[in-house]
Amino acid sequence: MNEYQANRRKLLGAAAGLTALAAPGAFAAPASDADWERIAQSYDVASDFINLENGYYGVMARPVAEAFKRNIDYLNRYSSFHLRRQFDNDGMEQIRAQLARHTGVPADELAITRGATESLQNLICNYRLLKRGDTIMYCNLDYDAMQYAMNDLAQRHGASVALVQMPEPVSRQAAIDVYEKAMRQHPRTRLLLLTHVNHRTGFVLPAAEIIKVARSRGIDVIVDVAQSWGQLDYKLPDLGADFVGANLHKWVGAPLGTGFLHIRKERLDAIGVERGDEDYAASDIRSRVHSGTVNSAALMTIPAALKLHEEIGVANRGRRLRELRDYWVHRVRDLPNIQILTPDDAGSYGAVTSFRLLGQTSPEANVALVNRLMEHYGIFTVMRKGPVGGACIRVTPGLFTRTTDLDKLVAALRDLAAG
Repeated sequence: MNEYQANRRKLLGAAAGLTALAAPGAFAAPASDADWERIAQSYDVASDFINLENGYYGVMARPVAEAFKRNIDYLNRYSSFHLRRQFDNDGMEQIRAQLARHTGVPADELAITRGATESLQNLICNYRLLKRGDTIMYCNLDYDAMQYAMNDLAQRHGASVALVQMPEPVSRQAAIDVYEKAMRQHPRTRLLLLTHVNHRTGFVLPAAEIIKVARSRGIDVIVDVAQSWGQLDYKLPDLGADFVGANLHKWVGAPLGTGFLHIRKERLDAIGVERGDEDYAASDIRSRVHSGTVNSAALMTIPAALKLHEEIGVANRGRRLRELRDYWVHRVRDLPNIQILTPDDAGSYGAVTSFRLLGQTSPEANVALVNRLMEHYGIFTVMRKGPVGGACIRVTPGLFTRTTDLDKLVAALRDLAAG
């Protein structure tokens, strides 16, 4: 056996989960504070500030980061030889097979992308069934780039745009009602965009219920699960959606630039081939993605991230993130001058929750508050604009967040609320 064969066997063994990422059971089924502290210690994060902006992307745990570094070195050594001879075929198919098990859909209904943005843009821009005079619909809280793509689609096809305004305060029933009303008011709606977990406020949309209403009206739905996939415990068929775009570099903790799209096999013809791609047959979902040369080392690390993600357990991860969210929210919700935008109802929130100070509704005012939190308290957050009540500040803990970090956030918000 030559060096390449030996190294490849070792690499593929790790990708298949045959070599341990850490001590056996180190991350399995965490239940106690000690278990979560051990997991928190597996993240190498900066100690000179508190990072509560984990909705952007997920920090890789040490075992995944180490696998990524090994893959960079391996790929740099074997370069195109490895990609052309092995990974572009066997490796990618192994990843699709693993994703199929996690998502609950067949592997041939999945295509690897560079993230949810690419996935959703491809689904939206290549949607083939829109006609002149039809309506496309999205919400004021949907991701900006997806709104742009929907606007572009409507303009190219001579369709109109219907904007759903999510109310404040919001509840699951209020969300269902506002979408039902919008669909009644716009009977020619052909395509609807939904965001499962909102990146601005953290509200968990009752997507399955809204999709059911849309389907009864002949409306196709594209679902953005960038923030929910890997954080909420569900399989893709649970949503009832034909078209889904997802990230792997948020709550699954894979390297940046990894994601996937899902198209139900029976609906593949509704999404056109990406820019005339001929590398794959039109009957192959992979023809709906053509990313060019990508960060292959990141893709090679997806199995390591999925293995760790599975060992922790998505239900355990989600429960822990909600516990951390509740820890700070329940201590500030009743403070005067603090508005919490995300409801406490079960099933309506995950890790992400946003707040604003009473009367502080402009993006500029909230950027100033973000800067104050960082400069005076060492707490990193982010401003989000778009909600009907004005801009807000998003707070997102991660698995490395401690309650002592959140105590400092609570103290800072009490200071801010006091003026």
